[in-house]
Amino acid sequence: MSAITITDAAHDYLAELLAKQNTKDIGIRIFITQPGTPYAETCISYCKPGEQKPDDIALALKSFTAWIDAISEPFLVDAVVDYASDRMGGQLTIKAPNAKVPMIGEDSPLNERINYYLQTEVNPGLASHGGQVTLVDIVEEGIAVLQFGGGCQGCGMVDVTLKEGVEKTLMERIPDLKGVRDVTDHSNRENAYY
Repeated sequence: MSAITITDAAHDYLAELLAKQNTKDIGIRIFITQPGTPYAETCISYCKPGEQKPDDIALALKSFTAWIDAISEPFLVDAVVDYASDRMGGQLTIKAPNAKVPMIGEDSPLNERINYYLQTEVNPGLASHGGQVTLVDIVEEGIAVLQFGGGCQGCGMVDVTLKEGVEKTLMERIPDLKGVRDVTDHSNRENAYY
């Protein structure tokens, strides 16, 4: 049994929409973008046969299948998809109270914890400069290799940002992280100026 509830009204409304698609066995896919962060958005899309991801969880409903994104599934606990009619016709609503709740703990893998803090704490700050950071790799037992993108690339402040902001935040939040390195640091050792 899935953690998500799709009310009868929502089911009937979606079934009607799907019937208009002229695609045999078309269903819906429910997923969350940036789950576990303040930016989480719950989404429903059409899902033609074969469009679902291999690890999606199939939720067989009366008239169609709802595919639940496996990564989003823990964040969809207690979620309700409903349809309320109003004067304008009606609206499909999705309430997912756990969509923004972090699903990481002390025992989560190091890369998941790093990604979580990059998404929730580091990138929102860099976004104002059009920049972002992604985790590339973890090397030498606990050194995170990060890629700066967007407005950060080629910015002379990257070293300062990396050392002072990003590294400090990650090291405070994740005690077993040993350090942080910029992906460009070790890509061309021989030309580096010391």
